[in-house]
Amino acid sequence: MKISLIGNKIQTVLILLFCFSVSFGQKIQNRATEKPNVILIIADDLGWNDVGYHGSEIKTPNIDNLAKNGVELNRFYANPTCSPTRASLLTGRPSSRLGIVAPISDKDQTKLPDSIPTLPKLLKQNNYETALVGKWHLGLQLSNGPKAYGFDYSYGFLHGQIDQYTHLYKNGDKSWYRNGEFIEEKGHATDLITNEAIKWLSEKRDKKKNFFLEVAYSAPHFPLQEEQKWKAPYINSIKDPSRRDYAAAMSHLDNSIGILLENLKQQKLDKNTVVIFMSDNGAMENWDSRNEYSGTIPGNTTLGDNTPLRDWKTSNYEGAVRVPCVVYWKEHLKNYKNSNYISVIDLLPSILFLAGDNNLPKSIEGKNVWPTIADNKTISDKEIYIRGHLQECLINKPWKIVRTRHSKEVSTDYELYDIEKDPEEKHNVWSQNETISTQMKTALENQFKKDAEKVNK
Repeated sequence: MKISLIGNKIQTVLILLFCFSVSFGQKIQNRATEKPNVILIIADDLGWNDVGYHGSEIKTPNIDNLAKNGVELNRFYANPTCSPTRASLLTGRPSSRLGIVAPISDKDQTKLPDSIPTLPKLLKQNNYETALVGKWHLGLQLSNGPKAYGFDYSYGFLHGQIDQYTHLYKNGDKSWYRNGEFIEEKGHATDLITNEAIKWLSEKRDKKKNFFLEVAYSAPHFPLQEEQKWKAPYINSIKDPSRRDYAAAMSHLDNSIGILLENLKQQKLDKNTVVIFMSDNGAMENWDSRNEYSGTIPGNTTLGDNTPLRDWKTSNYEGAVRVPCVVYWKEHLKNYKNSNYISVIDLLPSILFLAGDNNLPKSIEGKNVWPTIADNKTISDKEIYIRGHLQECLINKPWKIVRTRHSKEVSTDYELYDIEKDPEEKHNVWSQNETISTQMKTALENQFKKDAEKVNK
């Protein structure tokens, strides 16, 4: 009798364990195959030392909270300026393959073919709804706005910079639009972008679909036109009034991000939404406004801060191309600092992986880096190629080669840095490492040759 009872108890325990294991396994499987929403937040001209979690005097509690609870991509590389970064983001390839190596400033300068595979087009194939709210800067006419490249909904401004209140470009051109039509609205661009993003999330999207929402702010790009309430917290801590105006723009931006994240929580979307925060390039040192906005807006002697990284926006040194980036997914990602070298072109295949799509078009050169973000796996032998105005660089951990071309001269300068030991790029070791220099030069030239081919497949 006792043996029978013991046997029954063992049988009951085994059944319970089996049921638990099946249930647990199903939960793990569901989480692994779960398709998340994605919100990509882009700051404009944000410097390395302009976020609180990097030690800045600027207070950014909401951005810091993403870093505190998410994965900080400590070696994330963008392009030296905005249009190239946005082209790389949408196509998953170096923007120089498309002939975009500088900000688009001409209405007739449309270099991104509308036939090319883009992130929103590919996500739509996976039943995602897509929207872009804020800065576009990949075509300055309504006909080559976001809709031509796959976005279901778009709102914001076409140009690279705008008056924050009139929303006009520096030469007076109209730029503010919604879904292919110029509009006029009152309000600061930062507030309008935030409000529209929330309105789209709350009212306009198809709630039966997953979504990809790009929220591309104008802040902290000049012109800096902030209310006193955003400047007041820095009256004592930042003496330079120009830098104080920049800090005010950052505080305004950070507050708006907090409002957006709170709305996600209210709609119970926070647990199934990946939030990515990044800057499009490093900070600019200053701004001379005399030839812009008819000289009505004062310039800035001091803007962002890329400390301790070298140089400013437009160069190929670390201060221009290594930018703050954080990935946050509530209850899915553990907090840590990821030190793998990751490029902006890697975002497209990584987001598509989350959407359940591994069949990438051949034109895409970026790599799916989600395994290293989720599990901190090491990436080895990864090249990052970035071409700018008169410089290009190639990075292959720990080495970085920088080539400077001189437009009026025949000569070309080469520099080599060990950016693991020398992240500030103070010591050019080109002549001390002949073998490495030769290898890196060859790799750089191979990438440069691919640009000339301009294969748009």
